[in-house]
Amino acid sequence: MQAGEGIRRASIRQVAAAAGVSMSTVSNVLNNPHRVLASTRRRVEEAMDQVGYVRNSAARQLRGARSRVIGCIVPNSANPFYAALARGMEDRLAEAGCVLVQCSTDAQSEREARYLQILQEQDVGGIMVSPVSVGLERLLTVRGRGTPVVLLDRERDHTDLCAASVDNVAGGELAARHLLGLGHRRLAYIRAEKTVPSISDRAKGIDKALRSAGLEPATALTEVHVTPATTDAVASQAMAGLLACEERPTGVICFNDHTALALLRGLRQHGIRVPSEMSLVGYDDVDFAAELSPSLTTVRQPTYQLGHAAADLLLSEYRSAHTHQQMLFKPELVIRDSTRAPQA
Repeated sequence: MQAGEGIRRASIRQVAAAAGVSMSTVSNVLNNPHRVLASTRRRVEEAMDQVGYVRNSAARQLRGARSRVIGCIVPNSANPFYAALARGMEDRLAEAGCVLVQCSTDAQSEREARYLQILQEQDVGGIMVSPVSVGLERLLTVRGRGTPVVLLDRERDHTDLCAASVDNVAGGELAARHLLGLGHRRLAYIRAEKTVPSISDRAKGIDKALRSAGLEPATALTEVHVTPATTDAVASQAMAGLLACEERPTGVICFNDHTALALLRGLRQHGIRVPSEMSLVGYDDVDFAAELSPSLTTVRQPTYQLGHAAADLLLSEYRSAHTHQQMLFKPELVIRDSTRAPQA
């Protein structure tokens, strides 16, 4: 290589020459592989390896093809719930030859807006998002600019968007009905201070179960708000709220299993035994829930399936115009050792 010549990318012409096929055949292998015989496809792919060909996605987009990069925006990618959700999305996208780029908002509206802007500037093929705010105007604007948007863990509310979510009202109701069925009459709900719609929906389900049991939520339910940060901080905030109650709740529902784990530690530190003195219900059924001592009663969400379905909806819109859909999954109560009837 002469000075100043630089490194040049291998071209489709070189691939075609090495494989002994036309350039249109190489193009079909790249863009419409189903149109090419398997034996020819293998020969072209071997030629690509031989000459060192790498597809130029930027140039492909300039020719009007959609990007195969898909954005995903969630409140906290470190949370096992969102990790399982991402795996479902990633597996489905991989089947379609796409790649997932994930961003965490920490439930901050400004950060969500910034990620939406960056992903649009990168001209991603679509965005799946678990929105921070109640209103969907920002996402409708993104959709109106031509970028497909699918809501995660949020219902579409009759908007021009697709959505994949779990029935969180039903989930909250399942958790509360379980405790009420055991005989608990004073409940608490530990929820995030920065409320997202799914967490509010669980509260609606708890209220519904209380009213069905003839109890008034204003007197039978204590809501304790925590700021999800470190486990110790959540435990401290949750315990402060519970200990401040005039009549201590005997049954507690946490908005996710991570919070339930933090609270379990806090209760131990204060000498309050689970479940003999206080029953505890989580939400999500993450991997560690069954390994805790006591094992955690929780509301299971079909998380992987939810992510897979969301990606499927996005790919459908990505490929062609379609009718927007709401996919609503049902949660399931998993009863373990952290709940029992209250002491007399």
